[in-house]
Amino acid sequence: MEKMGILGPRGTHSEAAAVKLNEFSAKKFELVIFKEIFETLNAVEEGKVDAAFVPVENSLEGSINITLDTLAHSDSFIVTRELIYPVHNHLMAREGVKLSAVKKIFSHAQPISQCRNYLQKNFPHAEINPVASTARAAEMVANFETSEGCAAICSERAGTLNGLKILAKEIQDNNSNRTRFLEVRRRPKNFNVYKMMGDKNLIICQIDGSKPGALYEVLGEFARRNINMVRIESRPARTELGAYIFFFDLEVDNFRRLLFESVEAVRRKSIWLKNLGIFPVLKA
Repeated sequence: MEKMGILGPRGTHSEAAAVKLNEFSAKKFELVIFKEIFETLNAVEEGKVDAAFVPVENSLEGSINITLDTLAHSDSFIVTRELIYPVHNHLMAREGVKLSAVKKIFSHAQPISQCRNYLQKNFPHAEINPVASTARAAEMVANFETSEGCAAICSERAGTLNGLKILAKEIQDNNSNRTRFLEVRRRPKNFNVYKMMGDKNLIICQIDGSKPGALYEVLGEFARRNINMVRIESRPARTELGAYIFFFDLEVDNFRRLLFESVEAVRRKSIWLKNLGIFPVLKA
């Protein structure tokens, strides 16, 4: 059985999404917990796991920069699948704690932000405590006395694992909250991206920012061939001030030859370019 690294601890949205991905998979995998995203991806590079499953973007909070930076600064990776996973935030507490008695709320900073309106409306005087993860919040709340009135914003799985009950369901301010996860594997020898099949192509490149119109010329290669660019992101190249790396998510349609032509044209206009693969997009 293959091993897949994920961001832990047990009960995080990453683990819940990985469990869902396993349902889509013909070959099941064993989940291996890591403390950080960089550590998870590094385990793939070092051959400790066969794949990593990491968040890359949240629809409300934006990109996960450590994922982008790690993919950009290694030549070892390819992307083989994407999963779009809906985020469900629940307010959970120990048995015996009533909603009206909640005084302290624990969660990761992102869910706290995603539930800001709910918290302001229903718990304007509660003590809000950011912690390392939603799973950690559930662990902490499980160890408080019921008289302390503590609750966690977490996934139902995290709460259940720690013996908590739901006080309020789906408390996120926006029900369209989604997180994109990528399945990342080590690049095989003699890798040929153009033999891969799927819905999306991810490329990363650095262009000469000192040249006027450099980005415009790159975008023109896609536009002239009618290639739909579903996402563009920039990150500092970490070489000098003003140097940037660009991430392009390109839609794959029936005219694959035009996609390949555009990518190779962009390669010629770039300082360097990495093609991380063509892959299917799954929706939970």
